[in-house]
Order: sequence, then structure tokens, then C-alpha cells
Amino acid sequence: MKEFISKSKEETISIAKSIVPLLVNHDIIFFDGGLGMGKTAFCQGLCDGLGIQATVTSPTFAIVNEYTGFPLSLFHFDMYRIENEDQLYNIGFYDYLDYDGVCAIEWSENIKDFFNENTITIKFEKLDENTRKISISGGNF
Repeated sequence: MKEFISKSKEETISIAKSIVPLLVNHDIIFFDGGLGMGKTAFCQGLCDGLGIQATVTSPTFAIVNEYTGFPLSLFHFDMYRIENEDQLYNIGFYDYLDYDGVCAIEWSENIKDFFNENTITIKFEKLDENTRKISISGGNF
């Protein structure tokens, strides 16, 4: 497990960028943390680290935002409305697992039961108004 303290959006982006060398193709990242904790900023850092030039936004209304890169892309999901595995199939989620990239998933608690394979969990804890503890476990962590 790796733990970081972030005191700003910029530090959260930097932390995410620093972990990219430990990611491998087809990694699945489960985010654990409420609204305003820094998940979208973390995804911005992942894109930056992957060499993807993009303005990252929350996938709340789109379900997935695709950030295409080479050799890896980032697929940023919001699973808030997903209630069962049939819905995962219906949105095409399993197709993304065949693409060259990393899946980063908000509201992952809604789908965790459908995964037996090793996943990465990134937990965001609010320490004060601007400070977050970011704990990363699983995968190469």
C-alpha cells in the first residue's frame, strides 16, 4: 500500500501522475471517496502521466469519458446508476476491458461484487477542507 497527503488539486494531480509508471494495461481502479474528494483531479493526473492532453471532466451524465492515448488510454466511469451486472453489459463496460487502457471507476462499490480479479483501490479521506489522504492498494501497489 502507498499513502500520500495532498493539500491541493495540483498536488493530487501530481500524485496521480507519479503512479502511472506502476499501472499496466487493463488495470481497473476503484475509487473510494465522496463528492469533492479529488477523483476527477486524480484522473487529470493519470491523463497527464499517460501523455494524454485532455481536460478531464466528471463522467456523471455520460457514464464514461474516454481519453484516448498511446500506448494506454484512460476510461473514466461513473457507476452511480448501475445496480446489477446486466446493466454493466448494457453500457458496454466489459468491452472496455479488451481495449488498451486503464479503467478508473467512481461509485465502484456498486460493481465490486462482479470482480474477482486483482483491482487497484484508491481511497480518498478528507482530513480538512483542503487536505486529503490518498491510499492506494492492490495491483503493483
